[in-house]
Amino acid sequence: MYIGMPKLAKVLSNVEVNRISSVGWHAVGGVAGLLLQVRKPSQQDAPTPRSWILRVRVGNERQIIGLGAYPQVSLAQAREKAKVLTQDARQGIDLRAQKRAQRSSMIAAASKNKTFAECATAYMDAHSEDYTSAKHRKQWPSTLSMYAYPIIGNLLVSDITMRHVLDVLLQNSPGKDKKIGKLWYVKTETAKRLLGRIKTVLDYATVNEYRSGNNPAVWAGFLETQLPSPSKLRKTNHHPAIPYVDIGDFITALRRDDNISAKALEFLILTAVRSGSVRMAEWSEINFNDQLWTIPAANTKTKQEHRVPLAPRAIALLHSLPKLAGTSKLFPSARGKALSDMTLSQLMRRMKERGELKAEAVPHGFRSTFRDWAAEQTSYSDEIRKAASGHTVGDSVHQAYQRTDLLDKRRRLMNEWAEFLNRPSKVKQDNVRSIKGKA
Repeated sequence: MYIGMPKLAKVLSNVEVNRISSVGWHAVGGVAGLLLQVRKPSQQDAPTPRSWILRVRVGNERQIIGLGAYPQVSLAQAREKAKVLTQDARQGIDLRAQKRAQRSSMIAAASKNKTFAECATAYMDAHSEDYTSAKHRKQWPSTLSMYAYPIIGNLLVSDITMRHVLDVLLQNSPGKDKKIGKLWYVKTETAKRLLGRIKTVLDYATVNEYRSGNNPAVWAGFLETQLPSPSKLRKTNHHPAIPYVDIGDFITALRRDDNISAKALEFLILTAVRSGSVRMAEWSEINFNDQLWTIPAANTKTKQEHRVPLAPRAIALLHSLPKLAGTSKLFPSARGKALSDMTLSQLMRRMKERGELKAEAVPHGFRSTFRDWAAEQTSYSDEIRKAASGHTVGDSVHQAYQRTDLLDKRRRLMNEWAEFLNRPSKVKQDNVRSIKGKA
């Protein structure tokens, strides 16, 4: 075993160093204080641990510095490292402090080496409560996994440039007609959402100091110089809706179906709210005395509580519903849970197949049917019509001063809508022609 002050020892060759197997510190020569440390194996039949040690005096203190494992660090590399550190020691540099600083710097650098996929996952975990629905919660990872991760998922966020973002947006993808084209051009709305999510992830990375500089996913001043505006590419597809003059025949056919999904759809039509609010509705939200449905903020798109006046027909419909044990839902599924997002769409699809629905239409389209009727067949202001649909009315200043939700006026509007739904379509068409003739 080597003891005492560092001194020049016999210069060993690679073969001689490789033969050293006895436990202890062994001078190898070439640099004063350079030693091969051999330790006892932790387990039987395990390889003998060997590593490089430099014993050197710094000022009045003797320091022991590790140079790495052998043979990962070769004899030549150990001697070169020892020479450099010996020169540093002669200049009074604290080698242990220097090594700690280097290690800290390496750890800090490694902690910042985050990939895009890692940052995206961390962002989604941090904002898991922000998503407005389970569908929205699934869209984020689904979109990124499909389009972004294959191209930039494993890249360090610090290395991502606008060129990489463009590679994502201009990758080949099948459009609605199954023809292959650039994602930005054939699926513009999807690509636009994808771009927004990439920008958000890179903003998250910048705030956490995983990257620096401008965000390469910014549209204004950056990507707008490389791509055509989405508004020039995207075609607006409105939800198909039944014209209000034909709603009577549809309601008549719908009421012949006595299942829970048909009643949920009629309640949606009577109240002109979104399907999610209807599917999640619970008995505790209904006030039969005041003929009022109070939708909690969590079940509205605006995230604000919304009061819905219920017409007599809506109240009668609610009274006809069975109250099932084990569920608080107005319109429960067979398992007592909320109806699925596709239940009402499937109902309308079946009615279309049976010939009970003449036009292409979806549940959300009834909000458009209601708004068209209210705009053309009533004299209620746009403010009241919007409030009836659960839209935010006016800007922040307007909302700050007007605290009423116009409930009484909306009640009259919804009662007229319910009465209109009961009229045969032939009568409605005659009324429309009469009104147009007077105009």
